[in-house]
Amino acid sequence: MNADIQIPTPVNEPIKSYAPGTPERASLMSTMDTMAAERIEIPAVIGGHRVTTGRTDTLVMPHKHEHVLADYHKCREAEVNRAIQAAGEAWESWASMAWQDRAAIFLKAADLLSGPWRDTLNAATMLGQSKTAYQAEIDSACELIDFWRFNCSFLNGLYAEQPRSAPGMWNYVDYRPLEGFVLAVTPFNFTAIGGNLPTAPALMGNTVLWKPSHAQVYSAWFTLQILEEAGLPPGVINLLPGDGPDIGGACLASEHLAGIHFTGSTATFQHLWREVGQNIDRYRSYPRVVGETGGKDFVFAHESADAEALITALVRGAFEYQGQKCSAASRAFIPASLWEAVVNGLKTQLGTIQMGNPRDFSNFIGAVIDRRSFDKIKGYIEFAQGSDDHEVIVGGGCDDSEGYFIEPTVVVASGPDTRLMCEEIFGPVLTLYRYENADIDDAIKACDEASPYALTGAVFARDRRVVAALSERLRFAAGNFYINDKPTGAVVGQQPFGGGRASGTNDKAGSVLNLLRWVSPRAIKETFDPPKDYRYPHMAE
Repeated sequence: MNADIQIPTPVNEPIKSYAPGTPERASLMSTMDTMAAERIEIPAVIGGHRVTTGRTDTLVMPHKHEHVLADYHKCREAEVNRAIQAAGEAWESWASMAWQDRAAIFLKAADLLSGPWRDTLNAATMLGQSKTAYQAEIDSACELIDFWRFNCSFLNGLYAEQPRSAPGMWNYVDYRPLEGFVLAVTPFNFTAIGGNLPTAPALMGNTVLWKPSHAQVYSAWFTLQILEEAGLPPGVINLLPGDGPDIGGACLASEHLAGIHFTGSTATFQHLWREVGQNIDRYRSYPRVVGETGGKDFVFAHESADAEALITALVRGAFEYQGQKCSAASRAFIPASLWEAVVNGLKTQLGTIQMGNPRDFSNFIGAVIDRRSFDKIKGYIEFAQGSDDHEVIVGGGCDDSEGYFIEPTVVVASGPDTRLMCEEIFGPVLTLYRYENADIDDAIKACDEASPYALTGAVFARDRRVVAALSERLRFAAGNFYINDKPTGAVVGQQPFGGGRASGTNDKAGSVLNLLRWVSPRAIKETFDPPKDYRYPHMAE
């Protein structure tokens, strides 16, 4: 085919409401009932083959931890080495496939997810990750669909970027995939991230080993089935559930490691980077290391802020999906003149929030993901309750009798650099610091410097001069910066996502900047009438 094929112009997937009486609500609830009644077995997938290792673990509902959804098979070094071999065998044909054919797979996957697979993946996310219908819809449906459609468009635009050619020659760039395999390590909190981290490198012609979080294996399994139905060849993406050291250790020891696409904790990412550095002389090429790690995301309010909008942004930004978003509002700087209104407003709004099983659509939040997270978050709350530097003013209740439930909790800190103002908690805990209006410069400085992270942040002010000043003063404090809005909810194609400092490499998922990391460009120059004599004109007598 010699047509100059163009990818269809992508648009963001419309969000379904799941309001009472809508057909999508009834369909999703029916699918959840069916899936909840089943206990499935999830294998590893290596070279297209279902692999059972006999080493199994269970996947439970976080909000009803006695209910087992699945048993999954865990991989170790032998399975990882087998997957590396399968990825290597698939690499040549996948790397040489026409980009339009690769893109067609992911465009089809997006349509399958938009249609017949939507309820399944949303239900899997609700049951296995305790997301509400809306939180699942914007994640496992809309965002993942957007990743697949927009990434194909970004690829199209990237390949069209070509150098100038001077008279007598032709210059062009060949965007080659990396030599080797990419290790994709994905988190529990976003099914869309779980789907994007292995597929973005794969779209660019790479083969991938996918290690999902234990708590996301359930939705990852269905995501891979969508890709297989869309025509993804065997060995291009290999699904390897298992423990991090078992999967990562074998991958990092391989000379064929070409890259790491990671979302998770800062400590784990630093460990991976350290291991790559120690093994650098064994790799065939320098691995691309791309990571989005954590955050201590801020909301900074000026005295001119709209208090009502600020309060709602804090409630949604801090407590949607139980605060288990890398971008969740975790610390807020509130001027003294707004303090009473903000505190009272938070108490009022949080007093109306319902918490429980996501299958009850009236609940605003569900359970935190597992026992480990529950114990960690509870530990921070108990520390605050016993600390002279903190005071719990809303919530603080923790109950793990049926599910891992933690109440939306608001803490007041005595200073901008206390423990709960600096450390990532990754749960439904918001810490407030009250600053005097006249001390705003000190508060801005603390917002910028007290925490090591720089992922997301928001400022609230109606005075445009203040907005401009805050934007400049906090320029490096967040990779995604919001003005009069909550610091969560980045949309593919609209707000490329990622941060710097301890929050990651800021390679901006949902943009061409991320795809650039998964290619190794080859510059080609062709001369049409090459010289026949080595001598230059200036050498003549």
